[in-house]
Amino acid sequence: MEGSGSAPRRASLELLRAEATDELSSLVHERLRDGEDPWDFMEDLPTVDELVVLTLRAENIAANGGVKPNAARHYRVLRQISFDYPQLTPAVWRLLGEPNTHRRWDAVVHIDAQ
Repeated sequence: MEGSGSAPRRASLELLRAEATDELSSLVHERLRDGEDPWDFMEDLPTVDELVVLTLRAENIAANGGVKPNAARHYRVLRQISFDYPQLTPAVWRLLGEPNTHRRWDAVVHIDAQ
């Protein structure tokens, strides 16, 4: 990833997954406290691995001065994440998949990449 303006590999996958699990747990707790029905929102949440990929993508954007990637760079960044963390490859490909899934935030990831 050197020379591509990307963030250096920062942590083990186990630590990244633990952080993502904590974040998702907090989000679920907050939404439940607000009275939301889990049947209405659980399916919309990213998986732990998807959240790890999105976090790594955000770090890459920050390392590039906050400039949102165009479609080609978005693809390269996510592909590099799958090279750096091979166990995240299925999550990367899900995020590179269909732009209009049932999850509202998926469209945001793809819109940013245009």
